[in-house]
Amino acid sequence: MESVTAPKREHSLLEDITALFIGSCFVSLGVFFLRQAGLLTGGTAGLSLLLTHLTPLSFGQLFVLLNLPFFWLAWRKMGRSFTLKTFISIVVVSVMSDHLDVVLGFTQLNTLYASLVGGLLLGMGLLIMFRHKSSLGGFNIFALYMQDKFNIRAGKLQMVLDCAIVIASFFIISPWLLALSVFGAVVTNFVLAVNHKPGRYCGS
Repeated sequence: MESVTAPKREHSLLEDITALFIGSCFVSLGVFFLRQAGLLTGGTAGLSLLLTHLTPLSFGQLFVLLNLPFFWLAWRKMGRSFTLKTFISIVVVSVMSDHLDVVLGFTQLNTLYASLVGGLLLGMGLLIMFRHKSSLGGFNIFALYMQDKFNIRAGKLQMVLDCAIVIASFFIISPWLLALSVFGAVVTNFVLAVNHKPGRYCGS
């Protein structure tokens, strides 16, 4: 029997808005877990968390500023729609991350648990964004571009870059927190490597 390929169906505007909001909620909550436990992660989010130890700026402010140079690459290589969705995702994550302490707080938070759950939340949030042609800028843009251009797995490339950023934080946090930060980054990118593969998902 001849196989029939289902036609590719574009996401509607409502589907994109809903997905980006849900993805941003996951990511901002993941960042909150990591920040409360004194952990870091990879990419521009990791750099932003790192720089909060060294500057008076908030995570959200740093996250927006660090991502600005990557919008040129996104605009030229990934298109207007991708760039706009990514910009919206970055702004929403920045605002949410800076104000989650208004509605959420911890009296006790195990650092190993924070690393695992924070990494999973970041991975799931990014997965939702990737599947709706968005990202969190920075290394996400670069990883997605390399996957589209050279068929290099975005998750694997992101894992290498993220671990490099976390390891660069050696002199800022303790070895134990550094090890847990690396673990969290690996968890995040394991989610992406397993679930985000070229040709697996037909939406756009």
